[in-house]
Amino acid sequence: MDDVIGLVWAGMISGCLYAMGAIGIVLIYKSSNVVNFAHGNLAGLAAFLVFGFTAGIFSNMAWGAAVVLTFVIMIAVMAISYFLIAPLVFKSDLTSTIATLGVGLIAQGATQLLFGSNVVSLDLPLPDWRAELGPILVTSYDMAVLATTALAIGLLYVLIERTRIGIAFRAVSANPFASRVCGLSLRRVHLFSWIVAGLLGLVASLLIVPTTFLSSTSVASFMLQAFAAAVVGGFNSLPGAVLGGIFIGVIMNLLSFYVAAEFTNTYLLLTILIVLNIFPKGILAVRGGVRV
Repeated sequence: MDDVIGLVWAGMISGCLYAMGAIGIVLIYKSSNVVNFAHGNLAGLAAFLVFGFTAGIFSNMAWGAAVVLTFVIMIAVMAISYFLIAPLVFKSDLTSTIATLGVGLIAQGATQLLFGSNVVSLDLPLPDWRAELGPILVTSYDMAVLATTALAIGLLYVLIERTRIGIAFRAVSANPFASRVCGLSLRRVHLFSWIVAGLLGLVASLLIVPTTFLSSTSVASFMLQAFAAAVVGGFNSLPGAVLGGIFIGVIMNLLSFYVAAEFTNTYLLLTILIVLNIFPKGILAVRGGVRV
C-alpha cells in the first residue's frame, strides 16, 4: 500500500507537467480547430534557449534573466509559427494540422543546427530539500512543480475569465462564425492561443528536463503524454486537460512499476483507446456536455 501511495504522488507530479503541455494543445484547438503537433518541438527549442543563455553558448546569464529573455523570444517564435500556417487555418483544419508537423520539423532542425544533437543537462536552481510524509517523499522539485502549475493555471483562469482577449477567446471557441460577424478578430485570438501555449510549453519543458535529459527530441517525446492527456480529458475542455494530465501521470506510473517500464508507449495507446471507447469526446466533454 505504501508503494501505491508513493507512486500516485509521483504520478500526480508528472501529471502536472503533462497537464501544462495539454493545456497548450487544447488552447490552440479550441480557438482554431488545429491540433498543434509542433508543440513538443517548440517547447524543446525553448528549453535549449535557456540552456544556451546559461551555459555559455550564447551568454553566461543568470537563470532568471535567461528565462525572461527566452519568454520574449518564444513570443516571437510562436507568432512566426502561427503566421506560417495562418493562411491555411481558414481553408482546412486538416491541412493546417498537417502543416504544424512541418513547423515542428523546422523547430527541431533549428535546435539541432544551433545546439547540435548531443544530450545535455539543465537543472533548476532549487535547494536540496526533502521531507518524508509517511510513505511519500516530498522534494523541493515536487513543491516547485505544484506551485508553478497552480500559478500557471490561476493566471490562465484570470486571463480567460477577466480580460477582453480572454472573453474573445471564449466567444471564438464557442462560435467562430458568430464571433466574426460581431467584429472579433479570429487571427488575434488564434495568435493569443499560440503565444500562451508556447509560454506554457516553455514552463513545462523547464520542469521536465531535470527529471531526464535535454536533447533535440526528449521534450517532444515527453509531450506525447501531454497529447494523451488532452485526448483523455477532451480537446474542448481546459479543465479536462488538467484532469487528463493527472490521470495519465498516475496510470503510467502504476503500470510502469507493476507491469514493465519498457512498454510505456503501449500503455499510453491502450489507455487512449479504452477511454475513447467509453468517452468518445473525452471525460469532461461528455460529463459536462458543454464547451468549457
